[in-house]
Amino acid sequence: MNITIEKFTKNINEILSKVSFKEKNKIKKIAKILSNKYLTGHHLYVFGTGHNHCIAEESLHRAGAFAGVTPILDKKIDFSEGITKASANERNKKLASKIFKKYKPSKNDSLIIFSNSGINQLPIEFAKIAKKKGLYVITVLSLKYADSLTGISENKLYHFSDIFVDNHSPIGDTLLKSKNIGISSSSTIVGMFILNSLWSEMYNHLKKERVIPFYKSSNLPKSKLHNSKLEKKFKKRNIFLK
Repeated sequence: MNITIEKFTKNINEILSKVSFKEKNKIKKIAKILSNKYLTGHHLYVFGTGHNHCIAEESLHRAGAFAGVTPILDKKIDFSEGITKASANERNKKLASKIFKKYKPSKNDSLIIFSNSGINQLPIEFAKIAKKKGLYVITVLSLKYADSLTGISENKLYHFSDIFVDNHSPIGDTLLKSKNIGISSSSTIVGMFILNSLWSEMYNHLKKERVIPFYKSSNLPKSKLHNSKLEKKFKKRNIFLK
């Protein structure tokens, strides 16, 4: 196989189209539930380890992003302290309760967990804790990848969710192959697509709000007033609005 931008574009577009078609109804359902929860005073959290940490960060004060959301970020599970430590920690379920307590999600809040393989211990333990606390748990993973790694349902993240979205990424997460090595991954791109698809659907349920709960780009004229109203509203729930 030739490793080219054209081939990568074709393959990633095929996955995005598959998600858009096959997961559309789930995404619309989740968007409606999250919107209703927002309207009744509940909050949304986004969590991911390793490269999925990037998707959680995407939800923070992003232009066009839903404002009633807090990313669950922690140096132990990003790469700021090195790849070795981060890789070990995403398999360490003991960290889950410590990180959970730091953010204090409440009953009837919601949580989206991104985990491509769907088998790492920390995200699974995080989902278990969230379910016990009464949160609405959404997971995003590659069903094909998870099922290829274990046949035991209880060892898969989706088993502990209220609903899951399949990101349709391939086993191993790479789209191009040459000389027995995979090149160019898909899961982060698709995860960002799923997250922003949720925002687009949620807007339809929330567009009549007095202050529409989506951030504007800080570089746009008159964006400061709009964003400051949202920051003030959510600063008690979002530790990063300071």
